[in-house]
Amino acid sequence: MTRKIIRVTGADSTAFLQGLVTNDVRRAPCWAAILTPQGKYLVDFLIVPDGDALLIDVDAQLADDLLRRLSMYKLRSKVDLAMTDLAVARGTGPAPDGAIPDPRHPALGWRLYGAPGDLPADDGTDWDAIRVANLIPETMIELIPNETFILETGFERLNGVDFRKGCYVGQEVTARMKHKTELRKGIQTLRIDGQAPIGTTITAGGKDVGTLFTQSGGRAIAHVRHDRVTEDMQAADARLYPE
Repeated sequence: MTRKIIRVTGADSTAFLQGLVTNDVRRAPCWAAILTPQGKYLVDFLIVPDGDALLIDVDAQLADDLLRRLSMYKLRSKVDLAMTDLAVARGTGPAPDGAIPDPRHPALGWRLYGAPGDLPADDGTDWDAIRVANLIPETMIELIPNETFILETGFERLNGVDFRKGCYVGQEVTARMKHKTELRKGIQTLRIDGQAPIGTTITAGGKDVGTLFTQSGGRAIAHVRHDRVTEDMQAADARLYPE
């Protein structure tokens, strides 16, 4: 896990983020995303209070683009944005002083922010196993910029979207999806016999079912058309089955 931490300061910090992200910043620490106007995922991150500031904990691959995007939206808001040298440690054992519980799911344990040399070492947790067991998507794996719809990847179940907080970019599309009778597509856990590369197409009876993602312990996260999931699916040389 490689993360970068952006610090947001200034009198308008909360209001500024509140109009952009999917969650209610006033309830931080929280998990949130920024979407396109068409409701597609761009980037997800954790928002963590730090005194009078807010920290944005984001995948390093998307951090520079996020800082540019936030700077573009800043306009006349009384907000300062800065990339920091802070790092994050995480674990599932006893939480050290100053750690916060991961707001997505209790199984994800705690997170602690500080200077790299001051943080505890990796505790050896198998994070892929936890994510597969609890159907938790990961940035740049199940969560793909300009492609993913957040409700198809469990954002509501994992406390990543608030439907009462008011407007944000992409809110109308997300709200319409929320009020559909049923989502036709989304992530779910499948049993898997064998392995296949992340991104492999899943097929059944000559039809595309979806895409295979993280695998651990004979189970896998897959994004599928729910009505095409059967007892006889395949991804490359791996066989897949509904749980």
